[in-house]
Amino acid sequence: MERGNLFAPAAVPSGAERVDVLLRRPGARVERIVSAGHAGTPGEWYDQPGDEWVALLAGAATLLFADGARVALAPGDWLLIPAHARHRVEATSADPPCVWLAVHAGADRG
Repeated sequence: MERGNLFAPAAVPSGAERVDVLLRRPGARVERIVSAGHAGTPGEWYDQPGDEWVALLAGAATLLFADGARVALAPGDWLLIPAHARHRVEATSADPPCVWLAVHAGADRG
C-alpha cells in the first residue's frame, strides 16, 4: 500500500513546476503537479498522444490552446484535454502555488 497527501509541501522555485507521478500503469498515468508562477514558453505546445484530464485543486491558472482558446481555471475546475489538442500553460499563480491532479489516458505509454 502507498499513500500520500496532494497538499503536502513541495519545494518549487519561483517560475517552475514539479511533477510527481502518483500512479503508473499501462496506458495510464496519474500526476500531482505543483506550479509556482510557471508559464510555458511562447510558441511551444504540448501535443500529447493521449487524453489528459486535469483538475486544479489550489491556485489559479490559465491554459492557452493553439486555436486561440483561453481557459481560466480556479480551485475545483477540471478540464478534459483531448489527444493532440495543442496547448500550453499560459500562467499559474505563485502565491498560492497551483496544485493540479492530472490523469493521462489512452495512447500514453505510462
